[in-house]
Amino acid sequence: MLGQLDLFRALADPTRLRIVHLLREMELAVGEIALVVGQSQPRVSRHVRILVEAGLVDRRKEGSWVFLALHGGAAAEALLAFLDAAQPADSERLWIEADQARLAAVRAERARAAEDYFTVHAEEWDALRSLYVPEAQVEAAMMGMLGDASLGRLLDIGTGTGRMATLFAGQSDSVVALDRSAEMLRLARGKLPRDIADKVRFLAGDFNDLPLETASADTAILHQVLHYAQAPERVIAEVARALRDGGRLLIVDFAPHEREELRLRDAHTRLGFSDQQIAAWYVAAGVAMERVETLAGGTLTVKLWLGQRRGSPRANPRGAQAA
Repeated sequence: MLGQLDLFRALADPTRLRIVHLLREMELAVGEIALVVGQSQPRVSRHVRILVEAGLVDRRKEGSWVFLALHGGAAAEALLAFLDAAQPADSERLWIEADQARLAAVRAERARAAEDYFTVHAEEWDALRSLYVPEAQVEAAMMGMLGDASLGRLLDIGTGTGRMATLFAGQSDSVVALDRSAEMLRLARGKLPRDIADKVRFLAGDFNDLPLETASADTAILHQVLHYAQAPERVIAEVARALRDGGRLLIVDFAPHEREELRLRDAHTRLGFSDQQIAAWYVAAGVAMERVETLAGGTLTVKLWLGQRRGSPRANPRGAQAA
């Protein structure tokens, strides 16, 4: 069992302290940390090993990438509280702010690359989505999970070509179909059947910062969207914020896999998610897991996670502009 000296020795090196501050922002890959701190991946890996051995950081392999997150144990939480209480010196504050700026630049570049991909492939998006488990099978499973009752005000986050909005509009009082890609929204509008056009409002926005009022929706769907998120846990928390007490969240995505070409070719940031990951993020966001379903495909497995918002989210009113 590691003692107090081990914890403080682990943080004695400035680079390791920088890594802890970065991981407080979001889960990061080793390569992303190396870019921010300006050091080689082998050197960063050595620092990470020390933090892992001290019980401060958890390490998770995903394909050829290694992702890092702060450990949630009592010792780590107490140490982070201590860091909050101990104000950094001016010199320390400077490198913390510089690292945050570089991290924002790394994230912005990855988001830009993903948006470029969506623009190029918008016309073939439905075909790309159907390469794995047949989409009809996925849609049937989604309808079975959500049932026949009214979905109230539905959020279709990352609407793409608007398929989910079209599929569930009949069960909904209204639908907000959101996407950050203007090209996707253009296609979605063109494909929307006329008989439901008055129910669906298209909205330009980012799933990290939804342009929606707190507790303003009854149901939210993230269909094959979460694997594009750099910080999936933040996306789930933000969607949960927009749900009323008792509102439901359905995530459809891949189980963990090793298809590295999806990251390189198709702009996937994450190679699937485990039940344990989604369950932990649901709990942190105030969402109770209700059902999990597995649809095995050829080399990829599709998972469905249905949760319900428990308790009212903290008020955080936002404006919304139709796109």
